[in-house]
Amino acid sequence: MDILIQQIINGLVLGSMYALIALGYTMVYGIINLINFAHGEVMMVGALTSWTIIGLMQESMPGTPGAIILLIALVIACIVAAALNFTIEKVAYRPLRNSPKLAPLITAMGMSLMLQTLAMIIWKPNYKSYPTLLPSEPFHIGQAVISPTQVVILAVTAISLAILMWLVNFTKLGRAMRATAENPRVAALMGVKPDVVISATFIIGAVLAAIAGVMYASNYGTAQHAMGFLPGLKAFTAAVFGGIGNLAGAVVGALALGLIESIGAGYIGTLTGGVLGSHYSDIFAFIVLIVVLTLRPSGLLGERVADRA
Repeated sequence: MDILIQQIINGLVLGSMYALIALGYTMVYGIINLINFAHGEVMMVGALTSWTIIGLMQESMPGTPGAIILLIALVIACIVAAALNFTIEKVAYRPLRNSPKLAPLITAMGMSLMLQTLAMIIWKPNYKSYPTLLPSEPFHIGQAVISPTQVVILAVTAISLAILMWLVNFTKLGRAMRATAENPRVAALMGVKPDVVISATFIIGAVLAAIAGVMYASNYGTAQHAMGFLPGLKAFTAAVFGGIGNLAGAVVGALALGLIESIGAGYIGTLTGGVLGSHYSDIFAFIVLIVVLTLRPSGLLGERVADRA
């Protein structure tokens, strides 16, 4: 039971990070029917930017509380990621908006590889040790433990999701996003500017990805240029699992995927008689994707491009 509780905690933390990335995928798809495969690299840029800022602040401002350093690094990482995603949309995707669907898909893959290469040139290919800025004394839940960093991850994720739901459902921008997703031409006739709405969607997704990147690096204590690929792929799996284009579905799918992956990693050795170890946990994400696409292609909650504005 203690092992199960520990794996559930780990799964919720992992699923929370997947959820923030998956929301970026599902929002962009919901509005312009594009899978932005460079989204994982936006997360990576956010994490490495925060690592750079933390190093600079620790050198120039010794004695500054770790929480303050982490908060400042997070804000700057969000700004950099937002500017990057805005540029990607304007330069790489907007000219291809009316092209056949294969063209922007290939462009997204190329942008992903290009960002990885640029990050490798800027930050070098070696793994960076991400400093622990929050207290390290864990909290105990029976025999299971949860670190202060993981508590912050769960809290920040919950706050971010609440703000996003409020933004989408109760603000003028959210109404414009839903109207653009429903029918961009009619929305434009009603005074909505689709280009502005699409850019805002990319910016919001980038901010969520940067938050996920900083939390991911803080939780695992490392960052490098290829760190966004696998979480990005799993977050895409979570978005499909929950129902691509469905915000609630992305969150449900991400949390479910995190729990499946974590609990599976805890018991895979026992279930296979030691043939497979916990390092094979990545296979669960893709087993889930295959099963979902086979049995329910629309996902757990079903695809939904938009609610009526």
